[in-house]
Amino acid sequence: MNGIICVNKPADFTSFDVVAKLRGIMGIRRLGHGGTLDPMATGVLPVFVGTATKACDIMPDNTKSYRAGFQLGTVTDTQDITGKITASSDKAVIREELAGVIPEFTGKIMQLPPMYSAVQINGKRLYDLARKGMEVERTPREIEVFSLNIINYDEKKRCGEIEINCGKGTYIRTIINDIGEKLGCGGIMTSLVRTSSGGFKLDDCHTFDEIQQARDEGRLHELMLPIDRIFSAFPKLRLNEVQTRMYKNGVKLDLNRLRGIRSGQVRYSVYGSDGIFAGIAEADWENQLLRVWKNFF
Repeated sequence: MNGIICVNKPADFTSFDVVAKLRGIMGIRRLGHGGTLDPMATGVLPVFVGTATKACDIMPDNTKSYRAGFQLGTVTDTQDITGKITASSDKAVIREELAGVIPEFTGKIMQLPPMYSAVQINGKRLYDLARKGMEVERTPREIEVFSLNIINYDEKKRCGEIEINCGKGTYIRTIINDIGEKLGCGGIMTSLVRTSSGGFKLDDCHTFDEIQQARDEGRLHELMLPIDRIFSAFPKLRLNEVQTRMYKNGVKLDLNRLRGIRSGQVRYSVYGSDGIFAGIAEADWENQLLRVWKNFF
């Protein structure tokens, strides 16, 4: 069985826990996930099955969307509600003040990875060091926030929700922490739902119970999404029978003999003469050749 199954990750599960649970349900060892989620977070987690695991690290669309709850006036060591409180403030913050700092956290910005994160420094995960009470020097990383909107905000309680659409590697709790710091009162994340990831949405997702039921009824295949869905932005290239045989044997194809080639376009979704998705190829325009980039058969 090959393809992608989207899971609505429950709270208190790590992304690895989800993969381990699915291995038990589906009876398949070759699984991988597309994007780590904190244990407290819920929402979209694409899981790649069989040959689809080859696509885990090459998804062309790395954008993600979140709905996050926040509380101003509190700082914790984890930057969220699960951590130990390290500071607090009674400073009042009206909605206009909050809205006024939002533009500073959109676009391409630098973000310092939190200590409680899976980032590795000298081969060690930061969260492993943090749990030992250690804090190490970290280097800020460039991230991109495409949009950041306030859904609601209670001025009296200083809590609310925001929607964020961002690129890969963005820590939402750090954005909230930094917004709180900018406002002079601190802030923590109180909830997090990933509403989309790599083009997949909550509507594409299934719970563990739904996946278990589908397995028991022999219809797991109905929940599987095709591998080529994540490459839908690439032009489709259909090969004839001879070209298909050559391509699957790793032979470079002459661009001038292929139908559907677009001038200047580098990557293509390749389909065999039978119409079945074969993989992704790259056009070498200098040498007029089509080369295999990643195959999925």
